[in-house]
Amino acid sequence: MKLDILAFGAHPDDVELGCGGTIAKEIANGKKVGIIDLTRGELGTRGTAETRDAEAAEAGRILGIAVRENLGFADGFFVNDKSHQLEIIKMIRKYQPEMVLCNAIDDRHIDHGKGSDVVSNACFLSGLLKIETTLSDTNTPQKPWRPKLVYHYIQWKYLEPDFVVDISGFMEKKLAAVYAYKTQFFDPKSKEPETPISSKNFTDSVDYRARDLGRIVGVNYAEGFTVERYPAINSLFDLK
Repeated sequence: MKLDILAFGAHPDDVELGCGGTIAKEIANGKKVGIIDLTRGELGTRGTAETRDAEAAEAGRILGIAVRENLGFADGFFVNDKSHQLEIIKMIRKYQPEMVLCNAIDDRHIDHGKGSDVVSNACFLSGLLKIETTLSDTNTPQKPWRPKLVYHYIQWKYLEPDFVVDISGFMEKKLAAVYAYKTQFFDPKSKEPETPISSKNFTDSVDYRARDLGRIVGVNYAEGFTVERYPAINSLFDLK
């Protein structure tokens, strides 16, 4: 299955929080989108790896993605090394995306920056002919593939975006996908320990950050991204 966009997250819910509105919009525009979670979020204070699995499946259904896989890296302890890069390369070559979206380049959770680096490195290495990989289920040799575009969504920390995407009309779907992770976010009836993301202030911030980015560019809601190289446009009128 060839995808237009492959979005990576260090944990289930990273993609929904960082770029769920953009994904929903691109799917509505006819693009094929998949999500690869690096870990199962098993170190999360609330819920379990099994509840995260179920929540991720429901969030993906809400967004309408074509495929979702989990690489099973160790939450909190995965590193940017050859073995981890190769597993990501296999996914890039399997789905041959034109664009990859990945974690914030710098963030509160250490896995986010690590996830950003390892995916970015793998996107480059995936295009090298002399790196040989095979699909584990079929033992079929894979061909090199390098995504044309790699963008990083923004997470806990406020980072100055290089560009923003108007997600007006898709905020409701983004929030529905986020709230599919019901064990993780604000629930006044929950008996589990409080965490930085389980507060009402955090879930409110998902909405008001999108509103604020939208306000700056004159739309209702927007999501921000940073880039690894200058984005090119065909005309000054492509900028809004």
